[in-house]
Amino acid sequence: MNPWARWLQTNGPGRFQLAYKGGWDAFVNAARRSDLEVLTRAEMARLEEDSLEDYNEARLVWNANLPTVKTHQLAAAFAVIDQVMASNRRDADRLRGSVVVDAAPGLGKTTIATRYARDFHRRIMRRNPARTASGHQRLPVAFVPLSAGMTLKGLNQKILAFYGHPAADRASSARLGALAVDCVASCETQLIVIDDLHFIDFRHRNGQEVSNHLKGLANEMPVTFIYVGVRLKEKRFFDEGILGPDAVYAQTSRRATRCEVAPFDIGTTPGAKAWTDLLRAMEAHIKLADARAGMLTDHAKALHRRTQGHIASLTNLIDRACYLAIATG
Repeated sequence: MNPWARWLQTNGPGRFQLAYKGGWDAFVNAARRSDLEVLTRAEMARLEEDSLEDYNEARLVWNANLPTVKTHQLAAAFAVIDQVMASNRRDADRLRGSVVVDAAPGLGKTTIATRYARDFHRRIMRRNPARTASGHQRLPVAFVPLSAGMTLKGLNQKILAFYGHPAADRASSARLGALAVDCVASCETQLIVIDDLHFIDFRHRNGQEVSNHLKGLANEMPVTFIYVGVRLKEKRFFDEGILGPDAVYAQTSRRATRCEVAPFDIGTTPGAKAWTDLLRAMEAHIKLADARAGMLTDHAKALHRRTQGHIASLTNLIDRACYLAIATG
């Protein structure tokens, strides 16, 4: 077996199912990829066909997994979450705050939430044994992605599915909520990430039930919630779907701290520098035969024009450009 086939065996794409505790644990404890040697064109020309194919596949995997860069947006979001997480030190009988990572699509909201939660999970596990005093598996973080048409029952089932509870698909609707609270308490979970919250229509009866249930869980569970979604302010998440003057009574707007994520703006000197720094970090990661310093930063304005400063658009563009470079030579 050639060295690149061996590299792919241990460094291939991570197939993390974050919605389940096993997948989340694999994500949290995943090792860094081994570095990949860059061959010259002449060295590639001497490879056998299978070896060249495996080498190119290894480069595609490497280039597709650009590093998480500590951008201004990520650092600012982490700072907000850190402030809210201070309430996590409160005794269990006291309410904790929550964070709402709210922005347009493609700005790295889920990446911000999962990377923060991963770091938090690692810190808690470093300080505590893998088992609680009662003998349960310690799970500092739960990650719960929602889907379209989410109902109250569906939310509880999603939480129980993360913990692998056998009654997730069998218990009655009334029982599911109590089981979810029990799982969180037994595993001493301290942080719950609710992703794709924009799938809930808070003006609909089902959405209002979910909203009320989330408030109830926040009252019963000694955890901090991070909610992630697209344009949640416009979807009236903070108003809990309440219209008119009664919206002032919405509790979510008083308990939750909204954390906006903005696209990169190169219209200012600091903004242009931040964009260039991001491109420089990405170009240092790319494995191509003719890769060079400046191959992205020299085109900073064009790349911003193509992506409007959205990081998801940028990573997709670089991913495809790397593919074309490898596929066409």
